[in-house]
Amino acid sequence: MDSLEDVLTAAGYGSTTRSWASSRTASVDPSVSMPSWGSSSAPSLPSVDDEQTETQSIPESIRSSTMSLDSSLFHFVQENGRTYHKYKQGRYFLPNDAAEQERLDLQHQLFTLAIGGRLNIAPIPDDPRRVLDIATGTGIWAIDFATQHPESQVIGTDLSPIQPQFLPENCRFEIDDAEDEWTFGEPFDFIHGRALMSCFDDPAAVVRQGFQHLRPGGVMEFQDALFPMSYVGAPPTDSALYRWNEMMLEGVTKLGRSWSNVKNYRRYFEEAGFENIVEKRFYWPTSPWAKGAYFKMVAAYFQEDMLVGIEAMSLKVLGVLGMSPDQVREFVEDVRKDLRDTNVHAYLTVTYIYGYKPEHPS
Repeated sequence: MDSLEDVLTAAGYGSTTRSWASSRTASVDPSVSMPSWGSSSAPSLPSVDDEQTETQSIPESIRSSTMSLDSSLFHFVQENGRTYHKYKQGRYFLPNDAAEQERLDLQHQLFTLAIGGRLNIAPIPDDPRRVLDIATGTGIWAIDFATQHPESQVIGTDLSPIQPQFLPENCRFEIDDAEDEWTFGEPFDFIHGRALMSCFDDPAAVVRQGFQHLRPGGVMEFQDALFPMSYVGAPPTDSALYRWNEMMLEGVTKLGRSWSNVKNYRRYFEEAGFENIVEKRFYWPTSPWAKGAYFKMVAAYFQEDMLVGIEAMSLKVLGVLGMSPDQVREFVEDVRKDLRDTNVHAYLTVTYIYGYKPEHPS
């Protein structure tokens, strides 16, 4: 099998010519086995690798993968040396500049690698007619899905117009807030949302709107992280990473948000009317402290995602606790040390959940 770097290069990364003939979803080494969870809703938790003789690394082509953007669409405001969305300014905490776009594309690889190189875990038809991707970010999931399903019509929505200019013919993007009333004229066969933890004031309302805009028999899948991080063994309460998790929870609460809503996703799906709900939980170690090639590969991507993104995550959230930008940056450096430290056995729990709209709603 080709290496991950070869697959991505063949698909257009690292090249000035973008080709959509091949999917950009990451390949998975067949020797890297996926954890098995059988009939359970959760795979096994990672266990500590005392010897740590193996590591995994990320190809450079993935570290720098941002696609060309139409600068006339790139509307933004500046703060602390970063740029943020102009439409509904302040609704989303993270920036939308080139550095953040690269991180989001790296994160796309992480979400797909975690489930064997797939875009979703829900069983869906070969080419669902209408597909919606909410909070699409750079649009990479929507573009990959459109490429893999050429008969589908894929729409991605986001607050930031940072998606590429050249797209598959069956993919388009709209600037929209998923918490506003949805105005789509036709129902969807598949609705997807990912990394929504920091996006919404009322995620239950978004789930209800998704249900309303699915055709009978349609499916919706969310993929999201459960914050704060967990630990194997006693939590390292004296570490910067532990303090960062606690302070971020306090900060987002002051901002009127919750980053712990993922634990309620099953209830939101049930209350909206979904049936045959399936929830799987995966675990992303912060460093290669965990045993097994699968966890080491996931850890390599998750660590890079955090090392790159943690400053941007922290500037606004810790700022409401009274920290200056310089204080945040100094603190974040200590957190980065803990993210690299294989003696800190931290991991993030990530939920993949889907449900079906009944064929004959009551």
